[in-house]
Amino acid sequence: MFKLIKTKKNGLRQGEIKVPHGLLKTPFYMPDATRAFVKLTDNHDLIRTDTRALVVNTFHLYLQPGLKTIKKAGGIHNFMNWKGPLLSDSGGFQVFSLIHKNNHMGKIKDEGVTFKSPLDGSWHELTPEKSIQIQFELGVDMMVCLDDCPPNEFARADLEIAVERTLRWAKRCRQEYDKQLKKRRLSGAKRPLLFAVIQGGAEIDLRAHCAAELVKIGFDGYGFGARPIDKQGNFLEAVLRQTAAFIPKTAIRFALGIGTPEDIKRCALMGWDIFDCVIPTREGRHGRLFLEARSAKNNLKYQTINISNAKFAGDFSPINKNSALLELRSHSRAYLHHLFRLKEPLGQKLASLNNLEFYQKLLKNLDKI
Repeated sequence: MFKLIKTKKNGLRQGEIKVPHGLLKTPFYMPDATRAFVKLTDNHDLIRTDTRALVVNTFHLYLQPGLKTIKKAGGIHNFMNWKGPLLSDSGGFQVFSLIHKNNHMGKIKDEGVTFKSPLDGSWHELTPEKSIQIQFELGVDMMVCLDDCPPNEFARADLEIAVERTLRWAKRCRQEYDKQLKKRRLSGAKRPLLFAVIQGGAEIDLRAHCAAELVKIGFDGYGFGARPIDKQGNFLEAVLRQTAAFIPKTAIRFALGIGTPEDIKRCALMGWDIFDCVIPTREGRHGRLFLEARSAKNNLKYQTINISNAKFAGDFSPINKNSALLELRSHSRAYLHHLFRLKEPLGQKLASLNNLEFYQKLLKNLDKI
């Protein structure tokens, strides 16, 4: 359940989302626990970085370890030993990416998608109904409808097809969702939230049409579908701003896969509520650290450093003197540089923890912008 508490003059929305495993204050960021873990971290690490919610990947968990194992564990929360909220995607983005890169890996039809497992070559079918069924079996707090996620370079005619298929699938997802709620006797605070995804590429009128039709069906929240950049790599700022405006104020606005600190800032000021991406840990594993920096006006700024650069070999200042984590305050940048030179996983872990903490602080301080 979502409650919008306040919208600031700068566009930032502050609210609360109540789900079976806790209360989340918006805006917030979720690390991607793709295969039921955030790389190089454990649950205690995540809690120490003030991480409250995670995203798991329906596609990957369906293939490995499989629903049988997760059901035997008592659901994905028990399997991961994670007590906080979990959001699952539909699995569609991964399946469509697989097929768009290599059409021999599957086929997209109105009924659903058939795809070849990249793990063992076995064939599978993913329909809107099956995607919802899998997410209910996982036992997550928030789930996402299966949508047709086209590449941004698609021609308008192809984008129109993707939008109409997304709308048909959203209706089927909603019907299956209602069926599962009744079957499992879930209602009120016990039911998971359901998100639909707005497609349309960079065509604002298609986004408007998609959003309007999805709102008629009715969902708890709505997400920005496909990548937030065009084929030249330009950020689709106008499209994101307009799409946010198409979503009812009383619904949750989910900026899927966004992104960099700059993109999160500007999207939050457009009124988007929740974010997820792999950037903090992925960049951390490659030695890139996000660090706070204050301007004269005390607005939150940041800098990035590449700890693998030779200049850090003799830098004995703390990795992050402002961190709440003891290991980031006590270990030096020279030591972290040394760990990366030797490809020691401890170095990747320390850098990842630094970045996760930075992202959580970023979201907390958005109201100071």
